[in-house]
Amino acid sequence: MQFLKGSKSYSILTGTCPVCQKESMYVDSNPYKLQNILKMHERCSHCGTKYKIEPSFFFGAMYVSYALGVAVSVAAFIIAHVFLGGELMTTFIAITLSLIVLMPIILRLSRNIWINMFLNYNEAV
Repeated sequence: MQFLKGSKSYSILTGTCPVCQKESMYVDSNPYKLQNILKMHERCSHCGTKYKIEPSFFFGAMYVSYALGVAVSVAAFIIAHVFLGGELMTTFIAITLSLIVLMPIILRLSRNIWINMFLNYNEAV
């Protein structure tokens, strides 16, 4: 992943600070520990970037989460119905299970994408 360092993709995929990319934004790096799934540090300890730019800042991430959920659903449908030849109910179950299993990742990824839309990498930091 080091080859992506300095790009928005690196920060989005690793969940690191969008400005310095040296520290994780999240208290717990494992998204499947559900009690800490959305707990974030207040600021980056390295560059001092404030993650919650304003109150309710991450409400906009809901729109990104919706788009990611649709993408996962379409991918699950194509795999279950087209490639594996599943029937309607089997395909519906596959879509539902994939959304449930991937929801922690979708939640964090949507936050990462949202904050990276507003903050840029600065290698001078």
